[in-house]
Amino acid sequence: MKKNKKIVLAYSGGLDTSIILKWLQENYDSEVIAYTADIGQEMDRKKIVKNAKKLGVKKIIINNLKNTFVKEYVFPMIRGHAIYEGVYLLGTSIARPLIAKDQIKVAKKFKAFAVSHGSTGKGNDQVRFELGYHYFGPKIKVIAPWRIWELKSRTDLINYAKKHNIPIPKDKKGAPPFSVDDNLFHTSTEGKVLENPKNSAPEFIFQRTTSPEKAPNKPTYVSIGFKNSDPISINGKKLNPEKLLEKLNQLGGKNGVGRVDLVENRFIGIKSRGVYETPGGTLLLIAHRAMESVTLDKDTMHKKDSIMPRYAELIYNGYWFSKERFKLQKIVDLKRSKVNGSVKLKLYKGNVIIQSRMTKSSAYSMKKVSFEENKTFNKSNVERFINFHKKNLK
Repeated sequence: MKKNKKIVLAYSGGLDTSIILKWLQENYDSEVIAYTADIGQEMDRKKIVKNAKKLGVKKIIINNLKNTFVKEYVFPMIRGHAIYEGVYLLGTSIARPLIAKDQIKVAKKFKAFAVSHGSTGKGNDQVRFELGYHYFGPKIKVIAPWRIWELKSRTDLINYAKKHNIPIPKDKKGAPPFSVDDNLFHTSTEGKVLENPKNSAPEFIFQRTTSPEKAPNKPTYVSIGFKNSDPISINGKKLNPEKLLEKLNQLGGKNGVGRVDLVENRFIGIKSRGVYETPGGTLLLIAHRAMESVTLDKDTMHKKDSIMPRYAELIYNGYWFSKERFKLQKIVDLKRSKVNGSVKLKLYKGNVIIQSRMTKSSAYSMKKVSFEENKTFNKSNVERFINFHKKNLK
């Protein structure tokens, strides 16, 4: 009998999602469509197609979303200077809403009754995916294998894979792999030795950054141009969003920029330790703040800073498509048309040092800040200003 029902699975071609694919076939009388969003992660298209076909998949969809990801998700987040718990640039968090949106689009195209993902029952991604699914396809069923199947551990998964002849990859040390997520914006590594916070992260897990000790002994200089608060050029050369971030990743990575080792508070209530690499994003964040410092007024900058923790938390928790995030984005972008110019950075052994800020904006006045005597700033008003604020101490 021909199967009429369809499930669209977010499929990476790796161990976990290959197991999920097989498990869906065994437990649902449905055709499984393998869907992959190309957002700049390290991926082997031939391997994805090969592995899916081995498992009997007939429809394999790989959509290139890299430019959309950077332009419509990463750049708005950079404009908001979003950092979760002081250090995390939200590289995984910002990718999930786009994947969920496109996956639902595919599900609707093929009239699938359900979508599925490979997020674990302890992670944040299950929330991020499913809030996105609900926003764009509230009537489409969500199948979350990690919350319902009998496979409870990594060992169970490996045994299941062996039973069904699913290839088990090895890491650089010949052991089962770390849990890794990557895209054009960042790479995250979790699990194994990293689960104990007393252990140092082994150097071999880093994928896109050179260690500061081994970075070049000469600094690299890079100038980032901005228009309407978005980066548009590197060293005077205009690049599309995808190529611009790729270039900044390369420059930052070779100079040891963008490594973070953190223990974060997950949305579902547990703590997790991970290592993140965000070289290009780190450069963008520092340069953008420097650009705003000479183009925006104090009230606008301080308002943005005051909402940032909540804005970042919404992204982390999967609320990219929420009314509250939309509202905060309007505040973030209120005067973005004023943020134009360029910032020059020096990159040296993990450090990012601002060299210069260039803009035609009149927000910064050299006449007013000059230590030379001038008539543009009336210092006689300062005493009245101080006396006024003394009243607030009572």
